[in-house]
Amino acid sequence: MSHQSIKEECLQANLELPKTGLVDLTFGNVSVADPKARVFAIKPSGVDYDKLRADDMVVLDYDGQVVEGELRPSSDTPTHRCLYRRFEGIRSVVHTHSRSAVAFAQAGRDLPCLGTTHCDYFHGAIPCTRTMTPEEVGGEYEWETAVVIAEAFESRGIDPLNVPAVLVRNHGPFAWGPSAAKAVETALALEIVADMAIKTLSIQPAADPAPQHLLDKHFFRKHGPGAYYGQS
Repeated sequence: MSHQSIKEECLQANLELPKTGLVDLTFGNVSVADPKARVFAIKPSGVDYDKLRADDMVVLDYDGQVVEGELRPSSDTPTHRCLYRRFEGIRSVVHTHSRSAVAFAQAGRDLPCLGTTHCDYFHGAIPCTRTMTPEEVGGEYEWETAVVIAEAFESRGIDPLNVPAVLVRNHGPFAWGPSAAKAVETALALEIVADMAIKTLSIQPAADPAPQHLLDKHFFRKHGPGAYYGQS
């Protein structure tokens, strides 16, 4: 069975990352899944973006077995794999070390929803996970990273489809979506609102979150069955 379509989609999304300014060096990766086939394509580990080809993408199944590809997959592959298994409905995962989002992750602080730019993409604050334990870091670290992500959403009752991003404590952001292009856009939106939040909090450290009625209005006019923003 050919998985060329998800490899091509994965390639294009990975090539977009440096153009967005979200990655430095090779600090970033995108994966794209075929949920029906229960496989996903991901960027190979440590390969320069300007050298990537579609056939370099590594295809794995949801059990972690390589289906196609000769190169070693991204070291973050287990995190992506676990997220596909835990968050039904997502088709692409993006991981970056974008600087403003990383600042919140390193501070161990949720990214608060302070205004309508944030509301347009995320229905509430972006959660920051708890600190990982020595056992989690010393064991199956990349897999446990996703377990801690899922725990943050489940323990707080957050819908990962309505808040399609997270900050991993002391590490950085992950974002996801229904397509690779949308997941990359969400990762970029996350970095933009993180930068805005840093500037806002530097002016007014006690800035209040956007009120719920404004959050609901801006989010649901773009998402869900009642959305009316843009063209049909």
